[in-house]
Amino acid sequence: MTASDFTIRNATLEDLPILLNFEQELILAERPFDVTLKEDPISYYDIKQMILDEHASVVVAEMEGQVIASGYAIPKKARHYLNHEYYAYLGFMYTHPDFRGRGVNAKIVEVLKKWSTEQGFKEMRLTVYSDNIPALKAYEKVGFKKHIVEMRLE
Repeated sequence: MTASDFTIRNATLEDLPILLNFEQELILAERPFDVTLKEDPISYYDIKQMILDEHASVVVAEMEGQVIASGYAIPKKARHYLNHEYYAYLGFMYTHPDFRGRGVNAKIVEVLKKWSTEQGFKEMRLTVYSDNIPALKAYEKVGFKKHIVEMRLE
């Protein structure tokens, strides 16, 4: 599979059932990294609202009519002491297991970076669990750098 085998497009409300499933798969995958997550059922996002939000970009990768991956970029207000007022926050990065390792997520990130730049954002951020080595490597491969480590104490 190459980049020409799949397309990236804006998500629509018709994609909502598969995107809600992706969200649950993402939560399932991240659960081992976060003991503070509530018991199921939980939800990370209001995907419907993000799709409808003109200030957000929710995209999907599609191959032969099948949605195989997702991601979003939304504006977030920066802390008052930073040198930028807003930044683009990338999230909801999920690729169906059958299509991982084939550059799908990299293409989604590329599209979201382009959208973020077009919106005037000079800063883009995302969060990833420090023990999620495959995700860390994937984001570093597309240009992200580790920036800060959040620590916790029970």
